[in-house]
Amino acid sequence: MSDIDKVFSGSIPAIYESHLVPLIFEPYAADLKRRAGAMNISRILEVAAGTGVVTRALASIPNKNMIIVATDLNQAMLDQAAAVGTARPVHWQQADAMALPFNDGEFDAVVCQFGAMFFPDKAKAFSEARRVLKPGGIFVFNVWNSLSHNEFADTIATTLAAVFPDDPPRFLSRAPYGYHDRSIIAQDLAAAGFTKSPRIETITARSRAPSAREPAIAYCQGSPLRSEIEARDALRLGEATDKAAAALAQRFGPNAVDGKIQALVVTVEK
Repeated sequence: MSDIDKVFSGSIPAIYESHLVPLIFEPYAADLKRRAGAMNISRILEVAAGTGVVTRALASIPNKNMIIVATDLNQAMLDQAAAVGTARPVHWQQADAMALPFNDGEFDAVVCQFGAMFFPDKAKAFSEARRVLKPGGIFVFNVWNSLSHNEFADTIATTLAAVFPDDPPRFLSRAPYGYHDRSIIAQDLAAAGFTKSPRIETITARSRAPSAREPAIAYCQGSPLRSEIEARDALRLGEATDKAAAALAQRFGPNAVDGKIQALVVTVEK
């Protein structure tokens, strides 16, 4: 894991919110909302909240007494989330998932959407989630399945490998789409102190956009993939985005595009 993988700054948060959130994150936020809404929760912690797509979903749950605390390592992402706003008050707090600034047993549930892949020490982060949970509390998180099951990302990764053949950007395969082995996930949870077996479900959805250029911008300019591209040649970000858009249009059509996305949802009880 490179340090660059964890940096969501500059113009990335705004593009992430405007392009990536509706493209791939909203269906899974709705899924986590459904799961949280079925629980009896008084306090819920979200880690790696990003620009708040799950936070907004949680804030729309009818349980008005539920206290929501949303954290992220990157303050710029939380600033973007707070600017978008939520249906009711949320406590936003910058925090490292591997060193949570909360007391033992403080929460009924901990949720994390597509953040676990970025934790440098996943067992440590999972142990922190376990620590702040009450006995019987629930930790639920999702991670992307492999690139082969996520068609837009797979197409873009292949295209950028051709754009930079001597040093292909590997952010997508290394980070967001690099943590999907069920046995490793279970091992990391066990190493974190969870003694009960996790339930791991495969959830498939569709990713849709009005044109191929939308996902090209989303991935190339709204994620740390942008930093990888610019590290190779800052002047070629536009070219990389254009070629990604062209490859997507060739595979999915010149107008509205529709591709498969797939994630794993992990639930484990303390």
